[in-house]
Amino acid sequence: MQTITTMKSIRDKFIGYFKKQEHIVVPSSSLVPDNDPSVLLTIAGMQQFKPFFLGERNAEKEFGSNRLTSVQQCFRTSDIDVVGDETHNTFFEMLGNFSIGDYSKDGAIRMAWEFLTGVLKLQKQKLWITVFAGDDTNVKDIEAIKVWSQYVDPSKISEHPRKDNWWGPPGTSGPCGPCSEIHVDRTGKPCERGTLCVPNCPCGRFIEIWNLVFMEYFQDEAGACTVLPSKNVDTGMGLERLSMIVQNKTSVFDTDLFAPIVEAVQSEKGFGATDTERERVVKTRIAADHLKGAVFLAANGVQFSNKDRGYILRRIFRRALDQFSYPLTSYPNVVDAVILSYRDAYPFLEQKKGGVHELLQAEAERYTSHVRETIKKVTERHGTGDKASGPEQRKELTPDEAFTLYATHGMPLERLKKEGFVFDEAALRKKVEDHKTISRAGATSKFGGHGLGYSLDASHASPEDAARMTRLHTATHLLHQALRTVLGTHVQQSGSDITPERLRFDFSNPEKLSPEQLSKIESLVNEQIRRSLPVNVEELDLNKALTSGALSFFKERYPERVNVYSIGHFSKEICGGPHVKNTSEIGTFKILSEKSSSAGVRRIKATVTP
Repeated sequence: MQTITTMKSIRDKFIGYFKKQEHIVVPSSSLVPDNDPSVLLTIAGMQQFKPFFLGERNAEKEFGSNRLTSVQQCFRTSDIDVVGDETHNTFFEMLGNFSIGDYSKDGAIRMAWEFLTGVLKLQKQKLWITVFAGDDTNVKDIEAIKVWSQYVDPSKISEHPRKDNWWGPPGTSGPCGPCSEIHVDRTGKPCERGTLCVPNCPCGRFIEIWNLVFMEYFQDEAGACTVLPSKNVDTGMGLERLSMIVQNKTSVFDTDLFAPIVEAVQSEKGFGATDTERERVVKTRIAADHLKGAVFLAANGVQFSNKDRGYILRRIFRRALDQFSYPLTSYPNVVDAVILSYRDAYPFLEQKKGGVHELLQAEAERYTSHVRETIKKVTERHGTGDKASGPEQRKELTPDEAFTLYATHGMPLERLKKEGFVFDEAALRKKVEDHKTISRAGATSKFGGHGLGYSLDASHASPEDAARMTRLHTATHLLHQALRTVLGTHVQQSGSDITPERLRFDFSNPEKLSPEQLSKIESLVNEQIRRSLPVNVEELDLNKALTSGALSFFKERYPERVNVYSIGHFSKEICGGPHVKNTSEIGTFKILSEKSSSAGVRRIKATVTP
């Protein structure tokens, strides 16, 4: 019978086990990385150890050992759109053990197996393993397969491509290498895929809990890999997911430290009157996760702003508030619950409690003002007036006015209701669906199936113009990824147009780009062109394409089968083409201009020359 264990005891057991394995315990670093410009926030336990993996610093001299362990506070936005399911969070704690040129795959695998099955008593038959299958760049991890075969039946060891079993670097450059993941079989029942139902199957049967990364390479910003001075080990295991398994819970939100935060959210009773039970669960989880993340970011010194870390903080905090229709001032009880749950492990939360409350309160008031000012301007523009006065004041919106607030200004339905508006919900939802239908039709006729939203119709162009537009098309993929690399993953494509003379690319970003940023983006694109990267295409099922990491921003109009274009290891997007075969065909990339397109959207025009 599996013992129900608290998250605190799991933390303690992890640290205790690795101390016995001669590891030095290193405290968690800040969520704001120290001297690491490649990332905005700490996303992995290994980040503070990057200089040791790279051979720039000596762990033996600084810590007295090349074996280290930590429980690291981490924050990731890569899965923000799926927060609300059973297993994903923005903020989480990562348990990790690290070897700087000490033990390798055999030691890492042995200790992971001993901790899970010996210390935590997880059932051995429920543990499955994945390894790197190899590709044109790196060979299959045969060594890991041999070591794992000493502990599990070979039928439970499956090989997977780079997207699943290659980790890093954290950011635009740094250490990386093949990885081996440990998955838990939650149901023991294969889905309709039968023998193909192994870890990474989309059916949800398996959950990954521990990633053993064999840090043997360094990847530069252009994607090229070189061998590191020593073979290293970096492991990471999310405490929330592990606790979910150990405590036999159905989601990470039911674990003992998260549950009080969820209860505090639920106590506010701020759901919309028409929310289904599932919608209430998801909204509760999103609010609990995002408010928890906001507390940790604020306590780590992050301030609200429209760029970088401050943009992330603002996004998650406002998104948390928008899950409910209650007044924005009702959230502080949730903040208190977060601090109460985590103050023992992170005493600085209690120490900075007053400052955190002040910071979040000021932002909540700022957001309230923004919402009301936006609504006031829009309703005045449309001539909407109050239909009643006093405490029961009501403001009636026509479907067109409601749609403008919803679609143009991003006001959720519950926010509209909260602000005292009344409207025909059925009519509004119909307008939303009609808008999507028109958008899909317009996209098909205007974009010609080119995936990124390019107004690119080469059917009436000369052969020379068509070839040039193809070069510009591929260059746009490189530009898109370069923007995300330099500015951050908040960058999303908002529109594009290609003529024989130039490309135009619209993207989300809150402020004007500096000359230095533009120079870096231009140089990064040209570096990929000089590297003569192959442009490969693969036809995949849409779901598989999305889970492979391919960028996509028009999901509602994609067919069941899509083309995924990869440009080396630099860019990967769902697209319909056309493309050059190799980046060397593009020519020299030159940015012509950068300016505002609309609120929060910037526009770059660029060209290529032979």
